[in-house]
Amino acid sequence: MSLDHFFKNLTEIPEVFIGTTCIFLLIILYTRIFGLKSFSKMTGFDFVITVAIGNIIAMTVNTGNPSVLVGAILLLILYLLNYLITYIRYKSKSVENLIENKPIMIMRNGVVLKENLKKSKVTESELQSKLREANVITLDQVKAVILETTGDVSVLHSDKENIEVADYLLEGIDI
Repeated sequence: MSLDHFFKNLTEIPEVFIGTTCIFLLIILYTRIFGLKSFSKMTGFDFVITVAIGNIIAMTVNTGNPSVLVGAILLLILYLLNYLITYIRYKSKSVENLIENKPIMIMRNGVVLKENLKKSKVTESELQSKLREANVITLDQVKAVILETTGDVSVLHSDKENIEVADYLLEGIDI
């Protein structure tokens, strides 16, 4: 391999620098306009938008295809779509129910809900892993384990036997 391989595209460095800087500044601007929720992972939809934004940034900066201008327009469209869907979901519970999956409880009061585990396609070894990550020592500590709409697993646990999970935290969950 010759050294030419490492130095053949040096003339593109100014163009890459300017394009990367423009995209970087646009991300800052768009995030200031549309809010930090643009990068949240609160819902499955938010996660998809975040991945799409990351992909467009990477393609624009790394390959130049799409061009910086087209990349900037695509990013603006994604930010607008995210904002509009978030706004509509906020205003309409029926739209929110249409777009979002419901979280599902896979364990309650130390008991694995096998049917929900099967429905959510979570294996027992994955559940065990999440319990260990949450520092659960005994199953009777577990008050609830919930597979969230983002794919995250929430483990609610306590050493106190007579404590129940607040109803507010269980609203909208498939039990």
